Amino acid sequence: MSYLKAIGLRNFGAALALGTCLSGGAMAQDYVAKIGHLESTAQSRHVTLEKVAQLVKERTDGEVEFQIFPQGQMGDQRQMNEGVQLGTLEATVAPAAFLGGFNPVISILDIPYLLPDNADQAQALRDGPFGQALLDSFTDKGMVAITLWPNGRKQFTSNEAIDSIAAFKDQKFRVMDSAILLEQFNALGASAIALPFGELYTSLQTGVVDGEENPLDTIKNMKFYEVQKNLVVSDHGAMEDVVLFNPMWWDSLPQAYRDVITQAFHEAIPDLRAHKAAAVEAALTDIKAAGTNVRVAGPEERAELRAITFGPTSQAYVKKAGDAGQKMLAIYEDAYSKLGN
Repeated sequence: MSYLKAIGLRNFGAALALGTCLSGGAMAQDYVAKIGHLESTAQSRHVTLEKVAQLVKERTDGEVEFQIFPQGQMGDQRQMNEGVQLGTLEATVAPAAFLGGFNPVISILDIPYLLPDNADQAQALRDGPFGQALLDSFTDKGMVAITLWPNGRKQFTSNEAIDSIAAFKDQKFRVMDSAILLEQFNALGASAIALPFGELYTSLQTGVVDGEENPLDTIKNMKFYEVQKNLVVSDHGAMEDVVLFNPMWWDSLPQAYRDVITQAFHEAIPDLRAHKAAAVEAALTDIKAAGTNVRVAGPEERAELRAITFGPTSQAYVKKAGDAGQKMLAIYEDAYSKLGN
């Protein structure tokens, strides 16, 4: 047998083996991914992850399995991020607000009113060049980002009156440790204090801070409404998740399976939005029933809030993220201008 003929037979054999693997034959390889996240099993992120896991299992004939670990079972978000980088965890669905230390560029999502109120327009931004640039920004961070998931909007609460934008002046608000969020309140004439989430209820109760910002379902679940008199439904801050995989595990997959996974995560977004919307509506009903003074900010007030806060927070973002942040902001502004707002 000639050398070239032998090589040809070996290549044919390898191709046959790969085909058998992909068709679910006897030589099929199983791919198992542990996916960690912070939410409870009743919350939108986990419920939707279970649907994605089922879709992936069905569409790969059981060869790809997702094992989902909620409520920080795999560690806090920092530990899960590091696990994905190191390969001790295959994937995590992480709030973008918890990723700025790994990737300052993603902190653009902290800017208030970055995404429009219209859910379809917001999704167009995620699906377009801006969203792709955000995903690509993780490439050199030891992570593969495959999609962005919407996970609600933030609202303002306070024990002081917040019946107008002028009412924010001199109030104290708790924020996550973010220069962008600090600047958001500075622009409104308020002050902001970075406090751990676990200390927030007591801090509101004792007057260490007057108010805070969180999604409605968080305000309900953490019972913040028990120690807050006023709530403004402002939808000012987007709560976005990033779906992150370990590069070695991801690269071990046949391309067909990568496509299946990416499509399943994207396909589940309408279900995720619907589940979140129902949770928010139920939370608002309970908060109102508890006697909290609830006010919905109208389009003009939201536009004014954006006009006041967007510039200063954008500057804080660029200061943090540097040239890469400036480029990302330019990509965003181009994409946003094409939405017709």
